[in-house]
Amino acid sequence: MFSDFVEVLIKGIVVVAVLMGAAAYMTFCERVVLARMQLRLGPNRVGPLGLLQPIADGLKLLCKESFQPAGVETFTYWLAPGISLFTALAAFVLIPVGGTVDIFGRPVSLSIASVNAGIVFLLAFSSLAVYGIVLAGWASNNRYSLLGGMRSTAQMISYEIPMGISVMSVILSAGSLNLQDIVAAQSKAWFIWTNPVSFLIYLITAFAETNRAPFDLPEAEQELIGGYHTEYGGMKFAMFFLGEYVNILAVSAIAVTLFLGGWHGPGDIPVLWFFLKLALFVFLFMWVRATLPRLRYNQLMSFGWKVLIPVATINLIVTAYFILVY
Repeated sequence: MFSDFVEVLIKGIVVVAVLMGAAAYMTFCERVVLARMQLRLGPNRVGPLGLLQPIADGLKLLCKESFQPAGVETFTYWLAPGISLFTALAAFVLIPVGGTVDIFGRPVSLSIASVNAGIVFLLAFSSLAVYGIVLAGWASNNRYSLLGGMRSTAQMISYEIPMGISVMSVILSAGSLNLQDIVAAQSKAWFIWTNPVSFLIYLITAFAETNRAPFDLPEAEQELIGGYHTEYGGMKFAMFFLGEYVNILAVSAIAVTLFLGGWHGPGDIPVLWFFLKLALFVFLFMWVRATLPRLRYNQLMSFGWKVLIPVATINLIVTAYFILVY
């Protein structure tokens, strides 16, 4: 029992450390990708090829004055950034990056925990993320931040519905809620090929859930100052910032697990295949940000309720029919 606890503890520490470093350097990679696509230089001053820029940015945020506006609800004001970061990190407790490996004669699963209803827990953690946003807007004692938090909440709730329906199609195809079983069901054919409509719906909702372009309304400076995190600075703002990038990694890892075969690939290098697919998905987020303009809020909500939800529902019915018949 104690050895199992130590194993889980070590896995957790490694995962958090890797995610924090990856999120920091995702900002660097994104700036480089955007610069190349927009014919700019990008970060190239701090360290060789600008590789120390994320460290400099982190130190800057760490050393900035931590202010707190008058009239805020103190406990909730400090809690909101923690919720945003925690819910993004929590998803990686369940995501498997490989099968079982032998380390010093001990079989070790390449996931922190394996839960029979793993996909349900992932969707639950995703739903909890909305609390960080709405509480940040409400606790800031700023009416514009409150409006930003409210419309961000409406956006996330609206797009969680088609995301959940698209995932249900995968559950029907795999016949299991366990993430390991879902990956195993794709050993011969990935679900992106057998159910492309579900993948497309999940992809669109993933952009909306992570507040990324073209659905980055929560950070629309031109409309509602800086959105729900206007009154945050220093490390509290950094936690929101890290939470967003870790969330991108989370939805990308879920997409790899549900639609791209998880760690399956040619040769005996499962972890490498998982991270290559993950990097490809993250690059897609950056590519879309450099390409597509922001939607208006009414367009965003109309698309979610009038297009995505009906299409996802019809796709679920068709998937269930084919599984029943064939």
